Amino acid sequence: MTIFRFRQKALAIALALIAVAGAALLLARPQPIESAVLGADWECTQTAFVLTTCAPRLQQAIPAVETSRKDAIRATRG
Repeated sequence: MTIFRFRQKALAIALALIAVAGAALLLARPQPIESAVLGADWECTQTAFVLTTCAPRLQQAIPAVETSRKDAIRATRG
């Protein structure tokens, strides 16, 4: 009978730990925030309402202008 009670207690503790870990993971997800001080060129995230990190936004690549090989050779020869 004591083994049965021990198993119930262990199961209850394990379920409580899983619930606490799940709540911690939900709160710890990085959330995007706006930073008026840094401007639009920066992207900031806040984790667990404590840690804030900012990084410059990646600029979208400007497509290169296509030129033919003949145009490139003419430009170098003058």
